[in-house]
Amino acid sequence: MTVTSDRPAVTDGATEAPDAPAIDPVDPAAYLRTFRGETLRKATTALVEGGAYVTTRALAQAATPHRTVYDAVRWWGHVLGRRRPTWSTEHRIVWETPIARLRDFTDGATDDVVPTLVLPPQAGHDSCIVDFGPTQSQMQVIRKAGLTRAFTLDWVGATQATKGTTVEDYVAVVDRAVDSALEGTGHTSVNLVGDCQGGWLSTIYACVHPERVNTLTLAGAPIDFHAGDTAIGASSRVTSRRYGTLPYRAMVAMGRGNMPGQFVLNGFIAMSPDAEIAKHVDLLRHLDDPSAIARYQAFEDWFKHTQDVPGTFYLWLVEHLFTGNELIEGRLEVGGKRLSMADLSCPLFLLGGATDHITPPVQVFRAADAVSTPADQVWKRTAPGGHLGLFMGNQALREEWPPLMTEVARYSGVTSN
Repeated sequence: MTVTSDRPAVTDGATEAPDAPAIDPVDPAAYLRTFRGETLRKATTALVEGGAYVTTRALAQAATPHRTVYDAVRWWGHVLGRRRPTWSTEHRIVWETPIARLRDFTDGATDDVVPTLVLPPQAGHDSCIVDFGPTQSQMQVIRKAGLTRAFTLDWVGATQATKGTTVEDYVAVVDRAVDSALEGTGHTSVNLVGDCQGGWLSTIYACVHPERVNTLTLAGAPIDFHAGDTAIGASSRVTSRRYGTLPYRAMVAMGRGNMPGQFVLNGFIAMSPDAEIAKHVDLLRHLDDPSAIARYQAFEDWFKHTQDVPGTFYLWLVEHLFTGNELIEGRLEVGGKRLSMADLSCPLFLLGGATDHITPPVQVFRAADAVSTPADQVWKRTAPGGHLGLFMGNQALREEWPPLMTEVARYSGVTSN
């Protein structure tokens, strides 16, 4: 299924994206005021509705107050009882550095196919989002498409020893992972799959080493950071214009040289407080449903278990990407080399979420305009749902990822069954 930039289609309930309009906020400050007002309205509505449910439930249990206490204890136990998230699929760790691990999901396969390397998001959460559960695993989807030589990087939370990590250090780690994935295969390039932050890092790596990238897949990845209306984009521009990098440096200083993962988490929650409220009210509604409790715990274990981001790296990306937007504009320098996305001509696969308020599809799809890839080798899909759903959602992993990975496999030596 090939979709060029000028011919939209609809398949499997997902919209194949046409060229997205260049919608940039004329006044980021005005957009932020509107966004904050709407966020407050949604949060207030969620609080009122949640409070009404809690009150109604308590009144219904008035004859048995011990039941109310019992439910409250159980509810708090689930809310506060966080555990470290885990990976779902059997695999092995190839090597580990202070900033990343390489995980091998090849499972003994010796198929002569181009290896695939996944770069997960790095935004204060564990990398196991790409292998979240038995039915929610990008790694399994990749393997099922015939890309059996599958690897993923796993970002290690920042420490005092790694707070000075630079983007060049991450590019070097990706290069080492590419070496490991290619070892003994006879191939000279890999398929890169980048989710969110992993997407722009994949793009940067591809610009530095275009000859080592067979295909490039970007999901929910901000390539044009200034496209579309987003709270993150607008706030970074407004903050930088008014105060420079001082607020960001202050947060890093509070983290003793690192950006605390808890700060990042708080920012995500602040953008959708109504979702946070509704999630915990829904937990109360389903206290006696073991499957619902298990789903709640699995997500919260991942979402609320944070890890810090190296301060040097964080401040660099704020200055050069979030504020400067230098990657798409061709002004970004890494390792003393000015990067140009026009140097990329490999097949390009782009996936955006229709209701993604973190990275709207236009930020992903702008990549197609910057590269030299022929139009008939550019795929664009818009999946229903939001940001996290692109990486761990059942629908995206069942309906959106398989067609894309099947096409990647076609460029990787995988023969059709």
